[in-house]
Amino acid sequence: MVDESKNIELTEDDLENKSKGQLIKMAGQLRDRRNELNQMASSRASKRDDLNAKTREKVDEAQEHREKRDELNEQVQEHKEKRNELNAEANELFDKVEQLKSDMELDEGKDLEELENEIEQLEFKQQTEVLSSEEEKELIEKIEGKREEYEERKGKLEQNEDLEELVEEAEEVRSDASQHHQKVTELADKAQEHHNQMIEAYREADDIRDEADEMHEKFVEAQEAADQHHEDFVRVQKRLRELDKKEEKERKSARDKKKEEAKEEAEEIYQKFKEGETLDTEDLMKLQKTGLL
Repeated sequence: MVDESKNIELTEDDLENKSKGQLIKMAGQLRDRRNELNQMASSRASKRDDLNAKTREKVDEAQEHREKRDELNEQVQEHKEKRNELNAEANELFDKVEQLKSDMELDEGKDLEELENEIEQLEFKQQTEVLSSEEEKELIEKIEGKREEYEERKGKLEQNEDLEELVEEAEEVRSDASQHHQKVTELADKAQEHHNQMIEAYREADDIRDEADEMHEKFVEAQEAADQHHEDFVRVQKRLRELDKKEEKERKSARDKKKEEAKEEAEEIYQKFKEGETLDTEDLMKLQKTGLL
């Protein structure tokens, strides 16, 4: 802030009543303080301009992050659309797989892995438990039945090439969809990073702009004080010119008065001369100065 205690105050009473010497001194003080305030205002304007430049840099940086974020979001949307298209296609293919299985009656009963586990459990029971002949016979028949069911279902699957190809195609499409989903995740994370950086840059720009606004207020304060001192300096200068003119007028008036008095005195001396009075050297000189002799 401006140290107001260093400012020079000029009143109308000062202009009217201070002596010429006092006014000359005050003019010098006003000029010096004005120059000091102008330098202060210039320094503050420079700092303000630097801060405004930094604000613009931060805004530009934020805009770059905004553009990159928007670009990435567009890519996210593209990958989302492609992912959804592929997932829809994969769902249709898997529906066809299920339909083929249903047509082959493969959807009824247990799948191969489940049958294989049951066979292993029955064989383990046969090997580890003590069974009667009847129980073992029943167990062997059950194992054979499971094996026949397993081979029958496996044979149907192996014989149906269309199903295998369809399953492979469906899984491949689903894999492609997963890759697009992965891109969605990666790009969305990057877009979020740029969004966060954009927000941070705008926040920093706001902080710097506040500093610039504060510095501008300080600049205005110093400049207004400098302008006031300049205005007062001009007023004092004007008053000094008025005093100079007044003094000159008074000096001229005094000279004219003195000249008139000298003329009157010379005329009196000349009258004495015409009347025959003897004049001394001083009187003669006065007549010469006025041109009467």
